[in-house]
Amino acid sequence: MVFDAPPAESTAHAWMPSSPCGPGCIDPVDEIGTARVVGRLLGVAGLLVSFPIVNVVTPRGMREHLQRRYARTVLSCLGIRLRIVDNRAGHPADANGSAAAESRQARFAEPGAGLLIVAGHIGWTDVVVLAAVQPLGFVARADMLDWPLLGGLAKLMRVIPIERERLRELPGVVASLGDRLTSGDRIAVFPEGTTWCGRAYGTMRPALFQAAVDTGTSVQPVRLRYLDAHGTQSTIPGFVGDDSFGTSAKRVLRSRGMVAEVVLEPVENPGLDRRDLARRCEQAVRGADLSRHGVIEASEWIEATATRVQDPESAEAQQPRRPSRRLRPFRRRGFGHQVAESTPAVSTD
Repeated sequence: MVFDAPPAESTAHAWMPSSPCGPGCIDPVDEIGTARVVGRLLGVAGLLVSFPIVNVVTPRGMREHLQRRYARTVLSCLGIRLRIVDNRAGHPADANGSAAAESRQARFAEPGAGLLIVAGHIGWTDVVVLAAVQPLGFVARADMLDWPLLGGLAKLMRVIPIERERLRELPGVVASLGDRLTSGDRIAVFPEGTTWCGRAYGTMRPALFQAAVDTGTSVQPVRLRYLDAHGTQSTIPGFVGDDSFGTSAKRVLRSRGMVAEVVLEPVENPGLDRRDLARRCEQAVRGADLSRHGVIEASEWIEATATRVQDPESAEAQQPRRPSRRLRPFRRRGFGHQVAESTPAVSTD
């Protein structure tokens, strides 16, 4: 099947991000008819097949507009309407005079301005939704490059692959991310490290924020959620539990009246501490929202399959604070592989 993809690998180390979300989190689907589902599927498949060809023949200066239109058309074929709310300073108020203005024309940044975009991670549709705001690159799971059709698109988008099972490769990912930001790219990351249902969420791990600190790049927090036809928060796009790409795609294709809401919060300065930057961005993205699963001792524990291991950051809080160590590549181990500078496990906090 076109939308089938390899499942994620099992947890490989104690610090592997894990979500308690599962099938019980997913809402019942308000389904459309079979004929419309087939039409949506054919429309999405046609767009994915034609995009690489159209992108190549389009003049470079017009490709960003083309890519944005393609992403929005894919959303339309999936039955998802896009809503962008801009809470950043300097944006004109809406007709009611409120500070938050809805604008389908809002963008993350001017072309050529490096920017790190951070958001919570719900499912594979997040990538399309963010690209529909403005084309950008992503740090994404490495096996996505092997997915049928979508893998080819991921390569065109110059995805930075990350294998969270291989913790010692993390410094190389941070270095690659920093290089892309320095060159003026917009790159999105999902610092929770795994997908959640949308009503529950995890802690933003600070490791990837180091690239923004090292390069002095501003960070754009994005509050992303999905709403159903009644304006209620929906978990249908959640890619959780035993979901395969096929089952998740089928659920999305069958849904009716879904809205993807993207809220652009005020940009954060990188500062000098990745932990502080991660906390500021998490606060901007979550606000006063409470996770449906509750705060599972998020400041002290990380869920890791059947094992709960203490976050070293909580122990550090009880001792005199030492300057945070920067993640730096040390040496290469084969093509695209790097290991940490020190012998102990690489810090993901």
